[in-house]
Amino acid sequence: MPTTPRVAIIGAGPAGFYAAEHLQKQERGIAVDLFDRLPTPFGLVRGGVAPDHPKIKSVTRVYDKIAARPGFRFFGNVEFGRDLSLGELLRHYHAVIFACGAPTDRALGIPGEELAGSRTATEFVGWYNGHPDFRDLEFDLSQESVVVVGVGNVAMDVARILCRTPAELAATDIACHALEALSRSQVKTVYVLGRRGPAQAAFTNPEIKELGELEAADIVVDAAELELDDASRAMVEAGDDRTPQKNLDTLAAFAQRAPGTKDQKIIMRFCVSPVALEGTDRVERVRIVRNRLEPDGRGGVRAVATSEEELIPAGLVFRSVGYRGVALPGVPFDDRRCVIPNEAGRVVDGDGTVLPGVYAAGWIKRGPSGVIGTNKPDAVETMTQLLADLDDGSLPAPTEADPEAIPTLLRSRGVSVVSYPDWQRLNAIELTAGTELGRPRVKLTRLQEMLDALQATATTASS
Repeated sequence: MPTTPRVAIIGAGPAGFYAAEHLQKQERGIAVDLFDRLPTPFGLVRGGVAPDHPKIKSVTRVYDKIAARPGFRFFGNVEFGRDLSLGELLRHYHAVIFACGAPTDRALGIPGEELAGSRTATEFVGWYNGHPDFRDLEFDLSQESVVVVGVGNVAMDVARILCRTPAELAATDIACHALEALSRSQVKTVYVLGRRGPAQAAFTNPEIKELGELEAADIVVDAAELELDDASRAMVEAGDDRTPQKNLDTLAAFAQRAPGTKDQKIIMRFCVSPVALEGTDRVERVRIVRNRLEPDGRGGVRAVATSEEELIPAGLVFRSVGYRGVALPGVPFDDRRCVIPNEAGRVVDGDGTVLPGVYAAGWIKRGPSGVIGTNKPDAVETMTQLLADLDDGSLPAPTEADPEAIPTLLRSRGVSVVSYPDWQRLNAIELTAGTELGRPRVKLTRLQEMLDALQATATTASS
């Protein structure tokens, strides 16, 4: 084995950076090449975190330090499966780590889901964050009533952004096209639907509290929907996590508020599920059913539909019921769980055999759960397996270990690779554009726009 172990990481989000960091901390001279299909790093920190939550994005300063360490290279605008295959990577690296997240939404699986106006939270979040995949989507914000299905933090983000004032949004790094569209929004009422009760809601307490502090929107909670069944009450009282009780206290305080007079309303509903989206050519209303909660035999509760139904008028519906991983070319995939099958991060094939030198980290490893920081111990677990395999000699030796072989291969295929210094130039361009408009940042939102900006700055620097 060559003196320098070489590792490729696919996906430059939190899981990818934390995996690189743990390898760096070993001080064993491990070379790390981090690949991403976008020219920009940081994954959902850039493309998923709400623009009005800038403190969460400050974690990128940690990632900058990781990128500055010797032996680290970033290959942006390089797509796995299009520009490089697993077989090719294994010829150049001792190990390949997949940290590519869960890029799509789960479907509701109900009639009418295909109607115009039925959208995913991923689309909306990517659109307002300027993700190139979603830059040119359009959302009918002339609708006065919107339904958000789900009660996780992403659902809270969607409801909140729909109800922020133009002035509030202009103080963020929200994409310019989204700022313009939302400034013309006619949305008056946002219904947020939870399948189970408030004790099972997946939002964190700061997220739900924030909905009660909006400048132009009141939050409406029915106290009757906060009453707990015996199983939920026992779960809250017995649990070590105090978040459910904090959420209940916050919601109870909202329920006691006098009727508000603000222009918009966010109406929280619990123990209800959509059973159909109805309309002629587009969504016009959502048929929901009331649920009762029953013990599931595992210490939790399950929602069981009753015969009680109602209709909610709505012209726009966002489903936010969980992200979903997608299969990658030539990589094992669990179609049921929508993850790469693995044992503590070691990738296994269909019969459970470990694939030497292939690993997974983050959401594509464990499913879409936790917050940004959750990816750190997850990545450490995977890297611990990788290091053990390195030590016992079970990693396959690459046949083409020259560090310049991969850049040469990508150039031969006409790939416009974006390096980390290139990204830093893009970052400076966005920050400067933001300063000129009195905003924190103005994002470049199209791939060609980013590549053209890099070309322009390179031309200017050389002239």
